[in-house]
Amino acid sequence: MERVASIIKAYCSFPLLESDKLFKRVLFSFLVGNEDMHLKNFSLITREGKIELSPAYDLLNSTIALKGSVEELALPLAGKKRGFSGKIFLEYYGQERLELPKTMIDDTVEMIQKALPRWHELIAISFLSVSMKQRYSELLNERVHRIKLA
Repeated sequence: MERVASIIKAYCSFPLLESDKLFKRVLFSFLVGNEDMHLKNFSLITREGKIELSPAYDLLNSTIALKGSVEELALPLAGKKRGFSGKIFLEYYGQERLELPKTMIDDTVEMIQKALPRWHELIAISFLSVSMKQRYSELLNERVHRIKLA
């Protein structure tokens, strides 16, 4: 994940904005159990003369479908692929590596906190089986609490 951050800083027209997008994408992927965000899922595009992070795709929960999974992220962050904490996401990746101001990180945390009730509503009305819905909600709750977003 550090490599993706350095590419954004080196090549994007507005690296702070694109770093914020990346931070949200990586945090979202962790929270929902998207273990499939490999390097191929990150690219840059040029639009209207500006180089930016390409739109997000492939954002889904793979953890509930992959039994016995050993990863929480496909790409290493701070040298590991599992066992993440709020300190790793918010301080190390957000502040240190992406160089996001604390206010931007706090805004993202607040946005997630406000979205959680609706997030759970959407899981509840999804077409997943009852057991998959339960696994999804439990995973989301565990990860939100682990990195201290709630």
